Amino acid sequence: MSTDKNINSLQPFHLAIPVRELQETRTFYNTTLNCKEGRSSEQWVDLDFYGHQLVLHITPAVNEKNDSNSVDGHDVPVPHFGVVLTKDDWNDLADRLKAYGMDFIIEPYVRFKGEPGEQSTMFFKDPSGNALEFKAFENLDQLFAK
Repeated sequence: MSTDKNINSLQPFHLAIPVRELQETRTFYNTTLNCKEGRSSEQWVDLDFYGHQLVLHITPAVNEKNDSNSVDGHDVPVPHFGVVLTKDDWNDLADRLKAYGMDFIIEPYVRFKGEPGEQSTMFFKDPSGNALEFKAFENLDQLFAK
């Protein structure tokens, strides 16, 4: 299996994450991040997470361990997940989250400025404490730049 796929031909990923309370977290993804809902039950819900399948599962003991690694002078939460957006979509989301009053882990900023892999990034948590990162590149060819 090749890992050198063209970025434009990638298949959607599937990710299932734990949540402590389903309705509050589903509302956050539906209204704050504009994710459309798919199938659901009383224990889980499928979401269209920017073209990928994200499943929220109620889990009695959500791990809220706050590990981090230093990246570009910021403490990046580990684990985290997110999406690479276009620059316009990233700016729109950053503006919407600021207007929403989001409590950012790392405020929107440009990381690795002037270096290979320069990117706009921001980190925040969903209501269940899952850390999310959204980023954008001026040039998507820089996604895996060294």
